[in-house]
Amino acid sequence: MKIHTFLPILVLLQPLQAQEKTVLTIDQAIDIALYGSYTVRSNDEERQAMQYQYLYYKAQFKPKLDAHLYSPSWNEAVTTVTQADALPVYNSTSSIRFGGGLSFTYVLPTGGDLALKGEMYHENLKTTFQKDYSTMKWKQAYSQFGIAFNQPVFTKNLLRENLKRAEYQYKRSELYFTRIQMDIIYNVTNGFYGVYRAAYEKQINEERLGNSQEALRIAKLKYETGNIAEGELLIAEIDAAQNDVFLSESAGKYERLKDEFKLLIGLSMTEEIDIMAEMEFETVNINLQTAIDQALVNRLEIKEGEYDIKLQEIEIDRAKRVSEVKGNISAYYDFAGLSPKEGNVTELFRYSFDNMADRPQNRGVTFTLAVPILDWGRRRNNVKTQIIYLNEMKMRLDNTNEQIIKEIREIIRTVYEAEKRFRINQTNKDIAQRSYRINRLRFENGDITAQELSLEQTRLSEVQLAYIGAYVTYRSALADLKRKTMWDFENNRSYAIDPRHSTAEQGLQTP
Repeated sequence: MKIHTFLPILVLLQPLQAQEKTVLTIDQAIDIALYGSYTVRSNDEERQAMQYQYLYYKAQFKPKLDAHLYSPSWNEAVTTVTQADALPVYNSTSSIRFGGGLSFTYVLPTGGDLALKGEMYHENLKTTFQKDYSTMKWKQAYSQFGIAFNQPVFTKNLLRENLKRAEYQYKRSELYFTRIQMDIIYNVTNGFYGVYRAAYEKQINEERLGNSQEALRIAKLKYETGNIAEGELLIAEIDAAQNDVFLSESAGKYERLKDEFKLLIGLSMTEEIDIMAEMEFETVNINLQTAIDQALVNRLEIKEGEYDIKLQEIEIDRAKRVSEVKGNISAYYDFAGLSPKEGNVTELFRYSFDNMADRPQNRGVTFTLAVPILDWGRRRNNVKTQIIYLNEMKMRLDNTNEQIIKEIREIIRTVYEAEKRFRINQTNKDIAQRSYRINRLRFENGDITAQELSLEQTRLSEVQLAYIGAYVTYRSALADLKRKTMWDFENNRSYAIDPRHSTAEQGLQTP
């Protein structure tokens, strides 16, 4: 059974504003919040930071091409020259160098690297001797080309480990960001219907004030004709004045909630808004087991907890490697040439190339090994600490599962309770409205007093407030159920589609 009660909240007996108002539906408000709210924008920045961090570590496996230039490199300094069986000599030397180098580094899948390097520069040198301050000048060119290799051994591939860790952090941030969006949808729904309820309360108080003013008018006529005592007239006046205060308070509450709602969805405080909603009520069939199963499969807190466990397992592995045998193999092979003759720049570099062919190659291989002997329990205690953290995360994940089951059971109870209250209060509202109309006629005929009519009006207002309260609770509980199961029971479909595409027709999808 589907019930439609349209509540116009566009004007609400307010004077027209000079500024044009923006009229929002619930879907429009959610769409605005998913792009413009501070919460979403702030967490989106954090998500992007994690994404770029992941791309940074991913790029570590790509080759690198680096260049360096001397443009120029100029130095003047006193140089100590040691002599056999004599005191040191302190000559002044200066050099100015122009040139540069280029290196291409290829990262190996094993975590090592292979580099091709080249360097060429032209250098002007000058030495001033301590003995007689005579000066010697010369020019030279230097050329070098070679290959270098470096590979850690007996240890974890840190490049792959860092990449995996960054990947887990990025995926966890994606899940958290999606969860933030789900929370925003729920909060906007609550805020929207909070404003809706405040507008409804304002309408109730407007109606209440109108009824009390009409009762006051009748009381004045009856008093002037001597049909009621002055005390009855005073009661009617007090009732009208009190209802005027109620209307003022509800109008202030409505404006205050609108400002809070604008802040929530990311609108300027200066923008004038009204909301438009259709009071739609349809019984939703909810299967408890389906709700629990969907929640346990889809809840992002569970997936975030699983990534936390994976990240902690990496920390345990790192703790175990604090005091481990580590080795490294490095090797190089290059050709170098230095110009042995005088000449211009072109000739000097040609001489350096010729010298490169004559000069023996530079080469070498180094194998280093670090073996821990005694660390006084550092490694053992660090590993135990990280294992305790891991056990705590696993317990937290198990508790999250139980907490989710409890939440789903409680939300479903709230949905059914709110539905029942709504149907009862809807009937009560119709009865209370008819009862008030009857009693007002009775008051006009002198069958009841002004105080009795006031009590009847209070009873009508309470029933109307209970009616809108049950509806808002029902919509909020359904939104909470959708958020915490990722399943749309109203349309019997998964709520796992990107929220930024269309919240009116789609749901959320974990990136």
